[in-house]
Amino acid sequence: MASKTPSGPRVAAIVGPYLCGKTALFESILMLTEAIGRKGSSKEGYAVGDGTPEAKKRHMSTEVNVATAEYLGEAWTFLDCPGSVEMIQESINALMVADAAVVVCEADASRALTVAPVLKFLDEKDIPHILFINKMDTAISSVKETLTALQVHSKRPLVLREVPIREGENIIGHVDLVSERAFEWAPGKPSKLIEIPGTVQDREAEARTELLESLADFDDALLESLLEDVIPSSEEIYNSLTNDLQRSFIVPAFIGSAEQDNGIRRLMKALRHECPEAPATAERLGIDSGDGVLAQVFKTVHAGHAGKMSFARIWRGDATDGMTLNDERVSGMHRVMGQKHDKVSKANAGEVIALGRMDSVHTGATLSENANGAVISWPDALKPLFALSIHAEHRDDEVKLSGALAKLADQDPSISFGPDPDTGEFLLWGQGEMHLLVTIDRLMDRFGLNILSDRPRIPYKETIRKPISQHSRHKKQSGGHGEFGDVHLDIKPLPRGSGFQFNDTITGGVVPKQYIPAVEHGVKDFMSRGPLGFTVVDISVTLTDGQFHAVDSSEMAFKKAAGQAMRQGMPNCNPVLLEPIFKVEIVLPNEFTSKIQRLISGRRGHILGFDAKQGWNGWDEVSVQLPQSEMHDLIIELRSMTQGVGTFQYEFDHLQELSGKDADTVVSQREAALAN
Repeated sequence: MASKTPSGPRVAAIVGPYLCGKTALFESILMLTEAIGRKGSSKEGYAVGDGTPEAKKRHMSTEVNVATAEYLGEAWTFLDCPGSVEMIQESINALMVADAAVVVCEADASRALTVAPVLKFLDEKDIPHILFINKMDTAISSVKETLTALQVHSKRPLVLREVPIREGENIIGHVDLVSERAFEWAPGKPSKLIEIPGTVQDREAEARTELLESLADFDDALLESLLEDVIPSSEEIYNSLTNDLQRSFIVPAFIGSAEQDNGIRRLMKALRHECPEAPATAERLGIDSGDGVLAQVFKTVHAGHAGKMSFARIWRGDATDGMTLNDERVSGMHRVMGQKHDKVSKANAGEVIALGRMDSVHTGATLSENANGAVISWPDALKPLFALSIHAEHRDDEVKLSGALAKLADQDPSISFGPDPDTGEFLLWGQGEMHLLVTIDRLMDRFGLNILSDRPRIPYKETIRKPISQHSRHKKQSGGHGEFGDVHLDIKPLPRGSGFQFNDTITGGVVPKQYIPAVEHGVKDFMSRGPLGFTVVDISVTLTDGQFHAVDSSEMAFKKAAGQAMRQGMPNCNPVLLEPIFKVEIVLPNEFTSKIQRLISGRRGHILGFDAKQGWNGWDEVSVQLPQSEMHDLIIELRSMTQGVGTFQYEFDHLQELSGKDADTVVSQREAALAN
């Protein structure tokens, strides 16, 4: 590989599914670049990343870990992204500012599906990416089997750059398909150059031909050489690889073992020579090369006494401490190494920097010296899939809870919170149970809040099946003016979804006009809790007759009379429970579609239809109707069934009658709750 002109600062995101070994690769790269003197381990709790209490508690990445390093005279920032699908918002944010991504996966064809969501996102956004097949020392599948399984989920061809050297059942090294040099691995040490073993020569020749043919699909000169049986030079091949990666035409695939430091040096050399630079990435994102500082925030952290930190990629210009961006003065600039922040006074284009106390700036914001300057597009936050009802253990902390959650939602836009308009419960929404438990941990660790959580209540409603005419009189005498109100109400059911209607047919002033609104208010007050204990909907109430007293009648008296009429009449209207039904669009690989029927029928739902998911090779979209009471842990079961990749979107559809034992159980539970 030829010498290279030094590049400006570049950013590589390390992404992949849970337990694929991303953080181990992150640590190995930092060791190779001499950014650290000792490899960390998330299990042992001293990794550069995963330094937060919630990450240490679960031995897993819970947010993007940022580390700056230098490799062969060039500046790099590495973004170690969480592997859990519930934390994928963090990965999306990091990928939006990366020059390239390293997609880490295991040598296990049966787990290729777990890589599908990130490959899909990279394809959609045209982000150049490299594949690193990890854990080759414990490979379950061959490299070819793994690549074949992964190719199903990638629009771009996966181009193998290395073939493994086997010794019995063990993989001891690799052959580089461009230079045609063989290397023997040594745990924790640089690989040793060796002759290509005879046992791998045929496989190497076949794989090299496939590599060249893949490149020729995007390189007319190379295609012409191959047709004329002219073997291109290594330099030509490297140039073609660089061009194709930077234009996101191909996905080069490397092999190794991060735990043993095998294949890491070769991966870093490929990144160094072939990864796009910041100006090319800015052009891909539609960022012009105008004047002045332009940066984008991809991560926000509220760090206790340190205050708010906004992690940003500088696209152009030189940022300095104390300058004004978006009408806010930068108060402190830091280069980041995990949990360690080193203060600097200046940062150049291409760098990732943490900016202090930019209080009004949010994740995804474009920063410029002119607050009305360019705005860089940013993906919408993920829609919530799972909720918990939460409250502070100590009532005095309720106000503090709202403020703390606002900061966490600023940090992680995929969480949301607020009171449920139907049940009044305070709900915390996110991407799954683990996601919300981590959020609750952060409330404790960062804000000192003890939080109690429970499954949210379902906003059942009730209505009636038959009409009734009800007369009621409220009369009270207690010295001075008394209370008198007399009403005749016609109570009737309405078609589902009609809501509430109030009318009057009063003639002759038997109920004075000024008291009629009070009757309506009395009816509405009762409807907040009907005879079954739930909000009443889809009824019509008509005031048909009544009486008043010139001295004792009042708005309050007629309001009480109306409420009394409703309490007396509604139980005789054959009240019925209504449960909310949602329309749910489930997206999953078609190999699991046959299992959906059992999943949905077991939750009292039914399938409306299914079709191939447009633009998603091998995926289906299944439309179902499902009671809201059955949706709480739907995402958990769906992910369990689909290796973590199934998901859904939903919206309220209609209210449906619920009867029998299920209704009896709901009403009994409601009675018990109201009695407490």
